[in-house]
Amino acid sequence: MKGKSLLCAFLAVLLLTLHPSSALAETEEAAGGNLSLSAPSVILLEASTGTVIYENNADQSLHPASITKIMTLILIYDALAEGKIQKEDVVRVSAYAASMGGSQVFLEEGEEQTVDTLIKCISVASANDACVAMAEFTWGSEEAFVEQMNQRAAGLGMTGTHFVNCCGLDTDGHLTTARDVGIMSRELITRYPDIYQYTSIWMENITHVTSRGSSEFGLVNTNKLMKQYSYATGLKTGSTGLAKYCVSATARKDGIDLIAVVMAAPDYRVRFQDAVTLLEYGFATCRLYQDSEGVELPELPVTGGVEDSLPLIQKGSFSYLSTTGEDFSGVEKALELPESVEAPVEEGQVVGTVRYYLGEKELGSVEILAQRPVEKAGFLDYLRKATIQWLL
Repeated sequence: MKGKSLLCAFLAVLLLTLHPSSALAETEEAAGGNLSLSAPSVILLEASTGTVIYENNADQSLHPASITKIMTLILIYDALAEGKIQKEDVVRVSAYAASMGGSQVFLEEGEEQTVDTLIKCISVASANDACVAMAEFTWGSEEAFVEQMNQRAAGLGMTGTHFVNCCGLDTDGHLTTARDVGIMSRELITRYPDIYQYTSIWMENITHVTSRGSSEFGLVNTNKLMKQYSYATGLKTGSTGLAKYCVSATARKDGIDLIAVVMAAPDYRVRFQDAVTLLEYGFATCRLYQDSEGVELPELPVTGGVEDSLPLIQKGSFSYLSTTGEDFSGVEKALELPESVEAPVEEGQVVGTVRYYLGEKELGSVEILAQRPVEKAGFLDYLRKATIQWLL
């Protein structure tokens, strides 16, 4: 049995090297439905729908190392989106931020860098000192920032996660799961795709300006998939003594965005090999239906309102992921609306649904919303309407 397992593993690596797309299907079949992976905890999901394509021990509680920084980046981008900070803002590095060990860009106390540069340092070089500098800049202290990290994680449904710091250094109680890493990775790349501008950088220099003068410092991407795997788009690596080797790898092919999370791999090469195995399996088995056009929406009649009708809007686009090779040419859409809606109507109120069908199978639905509010009509409103009608 041991010899058979070793043979399967050897064939998997050989086939992946020569014919990666076809190899994954053959490898999975040879392994009895399981991919040949070395890491103890993994998950693969499609980004637009959140569909889990493959998982193994995805809820195992583990140390996350620097993939913690995915949540740190989410909070930084939240602050940017809220207008709390700007990319051009200048951050002054504290003594505490400059004292961070582990992976760093050797920021010095009193040194000033822009938010843009510090995001680059976090995304490319996994800089712990840059993380703490940004935590202090956005929320006043690392402790306050970490509290926000945990609140954001709870809001995303990351039930297996508790953060103790913002950079991922080994600390008691600083834990997460592969599933939760997948959730926060999806949140970052779908809500803030601007992050790809940073994760796609392979090498770039920053300039340290201190009391001793200016000096160049080279950033090199810790995610070697950006050079080794043609479909890679990001996202974050991590390694510590307790976490071993981790990666949340994002990739895009034929319009499909996948997220492969690998936790506690035994060495740094294995984490990337496992990530590629997962991604290639996903690309070989998945087909994505996306409807960005939606349906033509009429104005919906309103009864008892200051206006007689209201415009409608579809709540986002629709996506459906298939892992069974379905033919999407037969997808049909059905618009479900009432004959009218009674005032008052709030902006964003759900008034209908678009349902998507493939034969008898319902693929999913998207809500139809009121595009603007309509207040309930009063006596003067009815008098005004009657006067207008009389004058006509």
